[in-house]
Amino acid sequence: MAKAAGRSARASVWLEGGTRRGGRSGQPSGLDRERITEASVRLLDAEGLAKFSMRRLAAELNVTAMSLYWYVDTKDDLLELALDATYGELRLPDPEDTEQDWRQQLRELATAYRGLLVRHPWLSPLAGRYLNIGPRSLAFAHVIQRVVRRTGLPAHGVTGAIAAVFQFVYGYGTIESHFSARIADTGLTPDEYFRQAMTAVSEVPGTAAVVKESADLMAARGGDTVAEMLERDFTFALDLLIAGIEAMVARG
Repeated sequence: MAKAAGRSARASVWLEGGTRRGGRSGQPSGLDRERITEASVRLLDAEGLAKFSMRRLAAELNVTAMSLYWYVDTKDDLLELALDATYGELRLPDPEDTEQDWRQQLRELATAYRGLLVRHPWLSPLAGRYLNIGPRSLAFAHVIQRVVRRTGLPAHGVTGAIAAVFQFVYGYGTIESHFSARIADTGLTPDEYFRQAMTAVSEVPGTAAVVKESADLMAARGGDTVAEMLERDFTFALDLLIAGIEAMVARG
């Protein structure tokens, strides 16, 4: 209980006391925080959040688990470092480039964030658990804020617009990543899984009526593959949100 209380008081590896390790004399040779963090990301990608442990990571690095504690205080600290490291994959537009349309820059940021969530299925639960105040996460958030400020929305509407767009992306990317993980467990391709699932639910009385009623919507959506359907829905939903921002700006 005391250990949990101490964690909640500090709340983040990025706050005071959370970054002191890794510079002490006598630490194990061949290790540093960057190498440990990179290995953590690889292991999380390969095996998922549920199987991640300091012991498993130590085996991956061919060191003892105690060696890792020269660089981090807890597994939570390491997960938070891995979380922030993934944000370094994002290519951020220049919010000061006034020749670039804010709509296109917002689409680029939203699309990049969706891709990040899908590539790293463990990211979304950690993003909801921690403060997201690492340097790479803050750089992403700062660019988003600067781009949305250029929309013409009043200051009191900027955070709401950011929430509308990026909480949508967070939800969409999280569901998509869960869907991808479910498919991977079956050994099927996404299109094979989708066809089998639709056939199965169409044969069950409780779900067949719903599937039949939505058949015209599915056909109108278009897309020959699961990837195309996901992309079209995402693009249209994002266009709706951008149109909403434009409408609010026009309303004054």
